[in-house]
Amino acid sequence: MGKFGVTEILMILAVVLLLFGGKKIPELMKGLGSGIKEFKNAAKGDEPADSKKEETKE
Repeated sequence: MGKFGVTEILMILAVVLLLFGGKKIPELMKGLGSGIKEFKNAAKGDEPADSKKEETKE
């Protein structure tokens, strides 16, 4: 498989827009961003701030 060009990227974006609609895309991007953040924290071995707070309470 070769590199993605501008045309391929535009085609993919058009299909995503048709499948999910304009209202759902911000929700999808928010979920994707939080998933990436959690993955980076897990890769570093850091725990989320929420779980650290819970451990100190116990």
